[in-house]
Amino acid sequence: MASIATAEACDSNTVLLASGDLRALQPIFKIYGQSRSFAGPIVTLKVFEDNVLVREILETRGEGRVLVIDGGGSMRCALVGGNLGQLAQNMGWAGIVVNGCIRDVDEINGCDIGVRALASHPTKSNKKGIGEKHVPVNIAGTLIHDGEWLYADSDGILISKSELSI
Repeated sequence: MASIATAEACDSNTVLLASGDLRALQPIFKIYGQSRSFAGPIVTLKVFEDNVLVREILETRGEGRVLVIDGGGSMRCALVGGNLGQLAQNMGWAGIVVNGCIRDVDEINGCDIGVRALASHPTKSNKKGIGEKHVPVNIAGTLIHDGEWLYADSDGILISKSELSI
């Protein structure tokens, strides 16, 4: 799917911005992965220092979707590493946004997907399988729902209630 420049999307959709149907995330994420810009329908996941459900979701066909992980902003361990980055690429995911940390940065940077995360951390997460799939998450000052659309590029990340066209 064609990527849309976030600045252009904001300029062309002032009505959607004013209504809240288009929201910009606070600029707190670092850019990883080979895809500097990516877009797709959102799949939400809420976990805390546990990435079992991350793997479960990434093992499904991505079909150009974007996994948005609310990791509670934890800076104590990584929720996504090189193996999961490669899995996401192989399964057709467009990108991953992590409200938390990743690891294996060099491996993730070699993957043909887009990844945004708060930071990198060398410690792996727990493996208890605790979390919630397909629930609303609040990340970077924005409430995000499963099925909404995410647009990311070097300027930032936008969340839209529906697919944008410019």
